[in-house]
Amino acid sequence: MSQFPGVTTYLFFHEPWYRGSGFVHKEELITLHQILFEIKDYFESSNPSLKFSNYYSLKINPSQQHKSKMEHKYAIFVLGNEIANAMKEVEFSASGRISARMRELAEKTLKEMEFAQ
Repeated sequence: MSQFPGVTTYLFFHEPWYRGSGFVHKEELITLHQILFEIKDYFESSNPSLKFSNYYSLKINPSQQHKSKMEHKYAIFVLGNEIANAMKEVEFSASGRISARMRELAEKTLKEMEFAQ
């Protein structure tokens, strides 16, 4: 997994990118979504038994720029959670905490999406 040194630490522990305070533009979220999508692809190619079923059920991917900023944000948290779960099976001890935090953030974002409707 040395192909992505420090990426998960930076992405998941630097908080301003996920706060709803307007720091991040939609294009930046889509870029982050793309990075996580590529990490997902890496894990899938390394271990075909891995399933990212929660992410796939969203029916959203980084190329769908017409989707809302909130939908991409939610997809990032769901995908981040599933990547962290996949990391648990490899070698990373902190991935359990990352997975729990991604799940919390996904739930919070889902509530925001429901409130916005």
